[in-house]
Amino acid sequence: MRTAIEPAVIRALGASVRAELLRLRKWPTVWVLSGVWLALNLTFAYVFNYLAYTTGSGNFGTGEATEGLLADLLPEAIPRIYTGGLPMFGGAIMMILGALAAGSGFGWGTWKTVLTQGPGRLVAFAGTLVALGVVIVAIIVGQLVLDFGASALIATVESQALVWPDAGELAQSVGGGLLISAMWATAGVLIGVLTRSPALAVGLGLVWSLVVENLLRGVANLINELEYVTNVLPGTAAGSMAGALGATAEGDGEGAPGVLTVLTGAESATLLTTYLVAFVVAAVFTMRRRDLA
Repeated sequence: MRTAIEPAVIRALGASVRAELLRLRKWPTVWVLSGVWLALNLTFAYVFNYLAYTTGSGNFGTGEATEGLLADLLPEAIPRIYTGGLPMFGGAIMMILGALAAGSGFGWGTWKTVLTQGPGRLVAFAGTLVALGVVIVAIIVGQLVLDFGASALIATVESQALVWPDAGELAQSVGGGLLISAMWATAGVLIGVLTRSPALAVGLGLVWSLVVENLLRGVANLINELEYVTNVLPGTAAGSMAGALGATAEGDGEGAPGVLTVLTGAESATLLTTYLVAFVVAAVFTMRRRDLA
């Protein structure tokens, strides 16, 4: 019996993933959000800082003097630059993507259709999660390609030697970026399932990631006991991961917004993984018990 059921489940999951990938691939919102993040990453990590270098101004993100600016724009610096924008702005976009991917099905009525005629709630929802993961990987890889292209172009224009980054450091940076992005995306999925409204899910996600956590950390500077809470928030884990990978932490008007050094790399990776698993489990549990009427 088990060997007869498992192939059917695998086939159903594969069909669900293919259907979700088709939906996401043909959905203009996904392309817009991906393009917005890639454009933001290119602009703030390279364009503004290269303009600052050529005009003799300080680094846009870190306030660094022009002497060290060029080094941050070359391919060798990609591992420490790569995750700088992900904790706050990139994470917010990933959360929007997750919230829309899960929440739009309620507003459009597609979840009701799929779950009444399709392979079952667990398989259908798992297909959405896997397809969303594929999209996130594609965005992260696209960011890496864009960073390599921009840094190589700058190195060529400035007659600098093309020194490629260490493979191990680059792998860690990309892995950290994937973990940060996946955590925020699954948080968006959970909010989308809980609210059953893409607009409300997006609003709540943005308020939390861009406003609430920063306010709590500000209050924690006055109330020391609150640090026990702020030190384990999702944004703190994401920011600490970026900081551990070499991104310049915010402080005194310098550093990328959202980048922190509160936790070590191992601690932030553990916390990010815990949140990722918890968000997925909570979303699956809620989806299985959700009244779709």
